[in-house]
Amino acid sequence: MNGQTPMGLAAAAAAAVRPCRRRLLSSATAAAAATNATATSLFPRLSHPHHHSHGRRLPFLASAASQQQSGQQTAASPETHIPADPRAAVSGNLPFFDRVLFPDTFPLETPPSAAEEDAAASAAAAADEELASALKAREETETEREAWRLLRRAVVSYCGAPVGTVAAEDPECTETLNYDQVFIRDFVPSALAFLMRGETEIVRNFLLHTLQLQSWEKTVDCYSPGQGLMPASFKIRTVPLDDNNEAFEEVLDPDFGESAIGRVAPVDSGLWWIILLRAYCKITGDYALQERVDVQTGIKLILSLCLSDGFDMFPTLLVTDGSCMIDRRMGIHGHPLEIQALFYSALRCSREMIVVNDGSKNLLRAINNRLSALSFHIREYYWVDMKKINEIYRYKTEEYSHDATNKFNIYPEQIPSWLVDWIPEKGGYLIGNLQPAHMDFRFFSLGNLWAITSSLTTPKQAEGILSLIEEKWDDLVANMPLKICYPAMEDDEWRIITGSDPKNTPWSYHNGGSWPTLLWQFTLACIKMGRPELARRAIAVAEERLAADKWPEYYDTRSGRFTGKQSRSYQTWTIAGFLTSKMLLENPELASILTCDEDLELLEGCACCLSKKRARCSRRASKSHVVG
Repeated sequence: MNGQTPMGLAAAAAAAVRPCRRRLLSSATAAAAATNATATSLFPRLSHPHHHSHGRRLPFLASAASQQQSGQQTAASPETHIPADPRAAVSGNLPFFDRVLFPDTFPLETPPSAAEEDAAASAAAAADEELASALKAREETETEREAWRLLRRAVVSYCGAPVGTVAAEDPECTETLNYDQVFIRDFVPSALAFLMRGETEIVRNFLLHTLQLQSWEKTVDCYSPGQGLMPASFKIRTVPLDDNNEAFEEVLDPDFGESAIGRVAPVDSGLWWIILLRAYCKITGDYALQERVDVQTGIKLILSLCLSDGFDMFPTLLVTDGSCMIDRRMGIHGHPLEIQALFYSALRCSREMIVVNDGSKNLLRAINNRLSALSFHIREYYWVDMKKINEIYRYKTEEYSHDATNKFNIYPEQIPSWLVDWIPEKGGYLIGNLQPAHMDFRFFSLGNLWAITSSLTTPKQAEGILSLIEEKWDDLVANMPLKICYPAMEDDEWRIITGSDPKNTPWSYHNGGSWPTLLWQFTLACIKMGRPELARRAIAVAEERLAADKWPEYYDTRSGRFTGKQSRSYQTWTIAGFLTSKMLLENPELASILTCDEDLELLEGCACCLSKKRARCSRRASKSHVVG
């Protein structure tokens, strides 16, 4: 890709990032080691002469937590403006950020005048005063204070610096399994909570250390997957150094799926990493990070896996069962909506972050083509409402032609009986999966919510999804937000599809369980669509129970009344999801670090190059959806 093989890109990444080792010496040798210690930059910064700061440098948010712990103030250059709150990064105080979002309103090479600088400084001071007043107006609740205490307790450090949060920190549980590891997908809500708190060091460290792990050699039964694969998780281990009992070193021990249940590679890890990288850069203004050679290489390695040629006829990603949040056998193999929504979001984020040069033009062209085809495919074939279901009910089958209506040969008998009475007159949703002669009509929350966030859906479809959630509140929220999927598989369907999985029994865990961590993604979607009242309603439901129930991982039963039968207590992404939801509602402008707006330019180009004989073109169909 772009003239480089995946192995070449991996070599470049390995060369750009130095391994991190820290000796833990005994007291007898510590003094001697400290005398000879020299300061070495773990992640060398690269110069970026093409950025023009016009009298200001790109700001970095000061970590409030690190300042409190060390008792020292971070010295800043007179030229450097450090915003007092991360909201400054999305409210116009960062000139570089504004140029990226609104290029037409900023003459790139014209520095601001002194009067404009003074006016901007006055406006920033007024905004800071208004912020201070707003923060004083609302004190944190006892539940929020407990959540922050628990989230900080879950933080783990590597080489003396924070690098992530463990999946769960349950002092009452003696069997840790892999809950003492840092999972990429689990850390995302924790990262967002820290970013919105102004504590950015842990997120930057996490992004760079997981990037190091990407290039590690990984083998399962003599077979090695692609170089761009990100680990599902990693653990920090302390091991003896050269058989010396007095010296130790900390090492990162990643799991790429070779230790996971079912030995499934985590397809979503790399997609979440790209999404988090963009959020970090947007909220901090640290755009130099995304332009580093090793980071650019990491993005391209992930995309090389996702955009590689294969036998598939569809623009969607083909994956196995258990390759995402639902990491056990649940009948989602094929083209599950969750993966497609994250894939689309990662492509949108990558397109913003990839440095444009001769070597990246082909990659950017491939991204644009895939985005156009993927958005059309999901909007056209995954969307169902009352009108669409009635259309499927009247489908003709065995059609052989380019202009067939029933392109995937779906049999009307596949429409489940529960759906006929469940689908409301107003609203709709994206189905869970689509393959030849198969539609998975289950409602999957994460895929639908992230499709709204990334603008994979049309605005009208996004409104329809939230309308459906509101209409079916007792089914999808009830006593605890939010159902991971609806409905649950039962009886013979459960036995055949899950293999009689004792953990995924009906209305438990992945099979219709209620997962509080989905609350932050629901809040994000509601803010984007101007429906914050729905998010407030869901948060109020969760806040009544989470602390009293010890922050469980999931809830069981059709209405989410019981704590999950095998649920871990003090689950970190439950805690972080709650905090992130509250902070997003208080600062809705921060939602822009994760959301994507409708890109009409994608709809201008035809990704399918259909001949004149074919009746439908993605460009015309997608534009008609937006207009409609």
